[in-house]
Amino acid sequence: MTKDNWVTQQRARTQPGRAEDGLGPNSDIGSRLRALYGAVQEEGVPDQLLDLLEKLDNAEKAQQTGTTQRDGE
Repeated sequence: MTKDNWVTQQRARTQPGRAEDGLGPNSDIGSRLRALYGAVQEEGVPDQLLDLLEKLDNAEKAQQTGTTQRDGE
């Protein structure tokens, strides 16, 4: 083992928050979080939310049209 490798290993052992804490990207927690995030991404958007978004778009368009007509008068 070279001196550089030994120093790197010693730093990893003494520094908190390193890969040994179980929170690295390849840990069990990381794998479960990725799986949960993937499942949430695959869920569809509820119809009620889509309806609300459509109403909001319509209200914004109506407001812009009303503002444009007043400005042009």
